[in-house]
Amino acid sequence: MQIVINPSVREWEKLCSRPLLDFSRLETEVRAIMEDVRNSGDEALRRFSKKFDGVEVNELEVSSSELRNSGDYLDQRLKDAISLAAKNIEAFHKAQKPREVKVVTMPGVECRMKYLPVDRVGLYIPGGTAPLFSTVLMLGIPARIAGCREVILCTPPDKSGKIHPAILYAALKSSVTSVYMTGGAQAVAAMAWGTESIPMVDKIFGPGNQWVTMAKQIAASAGIAIDLPAGPSEVAVIADQSVPASFLAADLLSQAEHGEDSQVLLLTTEKSIIEPVQIEIERLLNRLPRKEITGKALDHCKIIVFDSYDVLMEFINTYAPEHLIIATANYRQLSEKVRNAGSVFLGNYTPESAGDYASGTNHTLPTNGFARAWSGVGTGAFMKRTSFQEISAEGLKTLGPMVEFMAQAEELEAHRQAVKVRLDYITNQSNVSWDQSIH
Repeated sequence: MQIVINPSVREWEKLCSRPLLDFSRLETEVRAIMEDVRNSGDEALRRFSKKFDGVEVNELEVSSSELRNSGDYLDQRLKDAISLAAKNIEAFHKAQKPREVKVVTMPGVECRMKYLPVDRVGLYIPGGTAPLFSTVLMLGIPARIAGCREVILCTPPDKSGKIHPAILYAALKSSVTSVYMTGGAQAVAAMAWGTESIPMVDKIFGPGNQWVTMAKQIAASAGIAIDLPAGPSEVAVIADQSVPASFLAADLLSQAEHGEDSQVLLLTTEKSIIEPVQIEIERLLNRLPRKEITGKALDHCKIIVFDSYDVLMEFINTYAPEHLIIATANYRQLSEKVRNAGSVFLGNYTPESAGDYASGTNHTLPTNGFARAWSGVGTGAFMKRTSFQEISAEGLKTLGPMVEFMAQAEELEAHRQAVKVRLDYITNQSNVSWDQSIH
């Protein structure tokens, strides 16, 4: 890991840059796959399963009995862990569910904001060699809490032509509506435009490799909603001497092992912690099954030393990490200075892994600096805001003339008339009623 001491503000842009991904060579191939699915539907999905996954897929949809029986193939300890994670995720995401807002802005004028669920959502879950059943919980549970009418899940088969039972069990615990055995860019295309078996969805969620990321970008450019911009995983760790070096090394390695393009940063005001952390990284790295991948990720990662926490925190807010760990004696004080981060982990006993699996927060987060403007996935991501307004006749008599004046100033005569005809009607109705009372 590169060591940088007291970088000037001019150097920050370079230090904040992420490993570049060249999507240009992928785009043509991904577009071709997606167009094939758009034109040929299920037949294309089966063809791509044979080509990319090496298996023949006859039935794309997983049967309800296979879903129900998925727990039979899992160790009870894993089922208990999934149940505990589901309970925590549900508790945190249920508390997020937005409530209706109702305001009388002036007499006779009532405005409401109502949060309505997205009708049909699609979840993409990577599978095969690394079945991300935790992501099923992170997406399926808030979708259920939001009230989505239909939640479909696409995931690739493994080499035996099956879906890992942990994915199916998590889908069952999350009340996913249906599960389909297809992966990669072709699965995104199926959810974006629909096939004979897989319905078109209103919004696509979920992580994936570069092919899936590109497919989601193409779907978004075609008007299909997606959860958030995705990129390689990343973590920034702020630390001092109060945290054991082994903790820091493990946190850095846990993100670096995601892939060669992952990025990890260690930020501190104390140079003395650098050598112990480097020693621990080397010791722990040699024990990892994904040592080669993790080592390549560390090649472009950095340890940065700052003179003060004020400057360090300004750098963090410029970098806007996906994950931010604050492991310092004054972590609560520093946490109040966070403006841009996907998810924040506080203190020595809050590893980022806990948020990945079971603390209750969501692990679907903005990367690549998008935390400056984007939020991670939560219950609200599965809902949309709809405004309602109701104006009484008396309310329009007060508000209407102002609206007429504004419409006239913008030279939108039909807008003005939409108010005027109502005000004229109210006036005439009042006159008729008055005349009748006289006679």
